[in-house]
Parts: sequence; C-alpha cells; structure tokens
Amino acid sequence: MTDDIDRRLIGLLTRDGRTSASALAGAVGLSQTAVTRRLKRLEAVGVITGYTVRVDHARLGLPVEALIELRFSGRTRPQSMDDTASAMEEVVAVFTVSGNYDALVWVRLRDIGHLTQVIDTLRQTPGVVDTRSHVILASHVTQGVG
Repeated sequence: MTDDIDRRLIGLLTRDGRTSASALAGAVGLSQTAVTRRLKRLEAVGVITGYTVRVDHARLGLPVEALIELRFSGRTRPQSMDDTASAMEEVVAVFTVSGNYDALVWVRLRDIGHLTQVIDTLRQTPGVVDTRSHVILASHVTQGVG
C-alpha cells in the first residue's frame, strides 16, 4: 500500500505539516504533480488523516504535563471513563494499555495543584480502583506530537 517514498513524505510532513508540495517533491526526487497525487491517495485511503499545528502549551498557561495510570475493577474499561475523559479539557489522550494498569491518561495542566484536582476527578469515575501518576519532566523525541 505504501512504499519508501510515501514513508519519506509522511516523515517530512510529520516534522512540518506546512511543507509545500514543491519542497516535498525536491526532497524525494519526484515532480510536484506526482507528490500531490501521492498525498491525495494517502489521504483517500486514511493513512494521512489530517494536518495539525504544534503548540507551546506552556505559553498558553499549561506548563505541566503528566501521565496518569488507571486501574479498573473487572475485566473491561468502563464507558464512563471515556465519558469522563472527553468532558475534561485537560485530557490530551486516553490509551488502553497492557500491564498492571488498564488505561493511561495524558493531561496538560496549570500546576501540580491542578494535577491533584484532575486525579481526584478521575478517581471518582465509576470502576476506577487505583491511580498512579507521572509528571513529565522533559520531552526528548516528539515527532508528530502536538
């Protein structure tokens, strides 16, 4: 479905979604028309699902990021977690994971007190029996993460 050129195009766009078709063409050794055709195909088949902007969240007043692990009672992750997380503006993403915990919640926050409030809210979600949090001190490799 994809070849090395497609993967190179995707890599270039992941680093800078505003790269022009002309610049992409030069980087991969194809014509601008051929690159545009490839990008449209990658969009049509759902490989490229959109374009985004990278934001300095600290400048928006959200300098703290954390990962919060959640353990649920029972075997499945309750729908109430999805409902709770989608209603919280602090939540960037929720991942179902393997291991001792069932889900990993990525949040952006004003400060540690704000983290405490978010953890308290998550602990009130039906089915959550345990949490463990990790404050992110630094991000080193963030390709494709905004």
